[in-house]
Amino acid sequence: MTKLTGAKWRKSTRSGDNGGDCVEVADNLPSLVAVRDSKDPAGPTLTFSPRAWATFVRTTKL
Repeated sequence: MTKLTGAKWRKSTRSGDNGGDCVEVADNLPSLVAVRDSKDPAGPTLTFSPRAWATFVRTTKL
């Protein structure tokens, strides 16, 4: 299990005001980026390498 102590979560700028259905990202941790559902902050998270996350963001913006 990955330790996320010190993670600073922020909501996606695309989330808008939709009643809490948001994706949150923590990209301040060394060597990983974490993603979670804002409705379940204690629930599971997905983790990516910074390179994989950058590739994901770049390709989804196309």
